[in-house]
Amino acid sequence: MRPILYLATQNKHKVEELSSLLQDHFIVRDLSTLAITEEIPETGATLVENSLQKARFIAEKFQVSCLADDSGLEVEALAGAPGVNSARYAGEPKNDQANLELLLKNLVGIANRRARFVTVLTYFHDGAFHSFEGEIQGEIVEAPRGSQGFGYDPIFKPENQDRTFAEMTLSEKNQIAHRARALEKFINFIDEIQKCADE
Repeated sequence: MRPILYLATQNKHKVEELSSLLQDHFIVRDLSTLAITEEIPETGATLVENSLQKARFIAEKFQVSCLADDSGLEVEALAGAPGVNSARYAGEPKNDQANLELLLKNLVGIANRRARFVTVLTYFHDGAFHSFEGEIQGEIVEAPRGSQGFGYDPIFKPENQDRTFAEMTLSEKNQIAHRARALEKFINFIDEIQKCADE
């Protein structure tokens, strides 16, 4: 029987992406099944710190196996911004549209549009934390395109692609995206553990 894995995120879009990629290995649960109401803290200075902080918060509070995600968009011409502040780039409360508009405004007149998406996943199980990173290079387009995805997806065009993430279906995005690449490393880790247990 597949083990239960709780996703340490309250972002329904991340839950959808992660669930679609993990369903063959786990029975995936979101935080609504734990009746959590408070905001999970994200006070780290890096994606790694935030991912670990979120995983530790759920693990210590509920003593369950969980997977936390922290992702960020790093724009070369903006010295890596918004980076760890991607979800709150335009301030509080979190607002995807405001973040996107501010980023485009800050890139007006700038020729270098290179950027990358980065995801750090942290897995807690049996008292130990394990982290996995994935990234994808690309560029910021001049104006939003597409209606799929979330966050900065309408303005991020992956390298060697003609479409933004928001112009792709979820399955298309999951074949190349940063989160999928981090998850591939995580699933390989899980498969290796299972292989050792079966020997």
